[in-house]
Amino acid sequence: MSIQSSAGGIPVVILKDGAQQTKGRDAQKNNIAAAKLIAEIVHSSLGPRGMDKMLVDSLGDVTITNDGATILKEIDVQHPAAKMLVEISKATDNEVGDGTTSAVVLAGALLENAEALILQDVHPTIIVDGYRKAAQKAVELLEKIADKVSATDKDVLERIARTSMQTKLVRRDSANLADMIVKSVIAVAERKEDGYLVDIDDIKVEKKAGGSIKDCAIIKGIVLDKEVVHSGMPKKIDNAKIALINNALEIDKTEFDAKINITNPQQMKSFLDEEQKMIKNMVDKVIASGANVLLCQKGIDDMAQHYLAKAGILTVRRIKESDMTKLAKATGARIISNFDDLFEKDLGSAELVEERKVETDKWTFIEGCKHPKAVTLLLRGGSQRVVDEVERSVHDALMVVKDVMEKPFIVAGGGAPETYAATKLREWAKTLEGREQLAVEKFADSLEVIPITLAENAGMDPIDTLASLRSKQLKGNKWTGIDVMKGQVASMHASDIFEPLSVKIQIITSATEAASMILRIDDVIATAKSAGPPPGAEGMGGMGGMGGMGGMGGMGGMGMPPMDM
Repeated sequence: MSIQSSAGGIPVVILKDGAQQTKGRDAQKNNIAAAKLIAEIVHSSLGPRGMDKMLVDSLGDVTITNDGATILKEIDVQHPAAKMLVEISKATDNEVGDGTTSAVVLAGALLENAEALILQDVHPTIIVDGYRKAAQKAVELLEKIADKVSATDKDVLERIARTSMQTKLVRRDSANLADMIVKSVIAVAERKEDGYLVDIDDIKVEKKAGGSIKDCAIIKGIVLDKEVVHSGMPKKIDNAKIALINNALEIDKTEFDAKINITNPQQMKSFLDEEQKMIKNMVDKVIASGANVLLCQKGIDDMAQHYLAKAGILTVRRIKESDMTKLAKATGARIISNFDDLFEKDLGSAELVEERKVETDKWTFIEGCKHPKAVTLLLRGGSQRVVDEVERSVHDALMVVKDVMEKPFIVAGGGAPETYAATKLREWAKTLEGREQLAVEKFADSLEVIPITLAENAGMDPIDTLASLRSKQLKGNKWTGIDVMKGQVASMHASDIFEPLSVKIQIITSATEAASMILRIDDVIATAKSAGPPPGAEGMGGMGGMGGMGGMGGMGGMGMPPMDM
C-alpha cells in the first residue's frame, strides 16, 4: 500500500506503492529491540570466561571466535538500527583494536536503560543530552585516575598484551606471545617529538596450520610465502646482499601488434641471440652490483633464471608490492625500477636468506636484519581454525601495545574503571537539575553492565558481586575489580590486569554516540523493493546459518518490516 496524506479531503501519495513506515514510539521500540538483540548475541563472549561462537556462512566455512567485531562482521545483519552497533564494533576494532565486545554491550545497556526513561515520558532528546554529558564526565574521570607509564617499558607493555589475550583461545600461551608482540612493536616504532608513532602494517603476520601455538616465532626480517625460482640456485645465503627490483627480468612485449618477417634461419638465430643478449645484460647488471639475493616483484624469464643460477644468486619472484615495501624497511635496500640504476649502495643486508619447508609449502626467510623497521610474526596452531583465532588475538594485542606506546596511560581492567566512573557519576548527578539527572544515573547503571557481565560469564552471582565491588570502591579502592579467574572481587593491580586508557575512552564515546543516534530516530521509512527477502529472512537476515541457531527467528515478534537498507 502507498503512504498517503490528505489536503482538503484529497489524498496525496507521498511514497511509492509498497513503501513501509514506522513512526513515533513504535519506531523507537523496534530500533531499541534490534540493538539490544545484537548486544545479547555478544554478551556471553565478554571476559576471560566468555564463550566462543561458531559462525557458519552460506558456503559452509566455519569461524570459531569470541572477538566481538569478528562475530558481528560474519553474521548477515539486515536491520538498519542493528547495523549501527555492528559499525561501532568495526570502528573500535580499527581504532584501538580491543574492546569491541564491551562497546556493543555498553551501547545495548544504554538503550535498554533509555527505554525505561522513555516509558516514563522523558523525551529522547533530554536522554541524549544527559548521556553525552555523562560520557564526557566519565572520560574526564578516567583520565584523572589513569596511571602514566613509560612508552617503552617492556614490563608494562607485556602486561597490557597479556590482559588483551586473557579473553582469547591463546590465554595459556599469552606470556610467550606477549614477549614477541612487544618486541615487534618496539622494533617498528618511530620516535617523534611528542612521543612514538607505530604503523601496525610494518608488522607482517604470516600464519600456517601445523605444530602448536608454542611454535609461534618473531623473525627480525620478513618471511615470504614464495619459493626459490630455480632448482639450481642456492637455497641458503649467509651475509646476504639483497637487491629489490620491481621490474620484470623479461623482454618487454610491444604495446601494439608487431610482426617480424623472417626469411631465413640465420635471421631467426640473430633475433633469438639478441633477446638472449638483452636478458644476459640485465643479469650482468645484477651480478655487477654485488648482490647475491634478488627479490623481484614481477616475472623472471627462464633464460634469466638460468644465468642467475649460474651466478649463484638466490632469486624469488612475484612478490607482493606490500611485501616489497616491508623488505625495503627491514633490509635497508632501495627498490629499483631500472637495472641501470642498480648499484652496490642500493643493496640491503641480512644475516641469512634461506628457503625452508613450512608444513607442505616452501617459504623464503630473510632473517637477522640489523635495525629492521619491519618484522614478521610467524603464527602456528594445531588447525586452520586455531591459527585464524591466534591471528585475531595477536592483532588485538598488537593494537593495545600500539595504543599505550602512542598514548602512555593505563587503567586497571576487570570492570574497575567502569565501576569507579559509575560511582562518581551518581554523585555528580545529584548536582544536576531537571530530567538530565535521570539520564546521567541511567548512564552510570549502564557502565556497571561490564562488571555484571564479567561476573555472570564467570559463574559468579552478579548481584552479590556488584554489591561487594561497589562497597570496596566507595572505600577508595579505585582499582578493585572482578578477578574472573579466581572468582572474587580483588585488586586488579595485584592480578596484573591492565588496559590502555584509549581503549576505555573509545568504548564509552562510540557506545554513547551509537545509542544517541538510535534514540533520536522517531520515523523509519523503508522504500519499496521489487522483490522482498524470502519468508523468515526479515529482520536480521537469518544470520548466515549461525550453525543451527535457526537464523535468530528473524528478530521474532519485533514487528519490524524487512528493511535491507
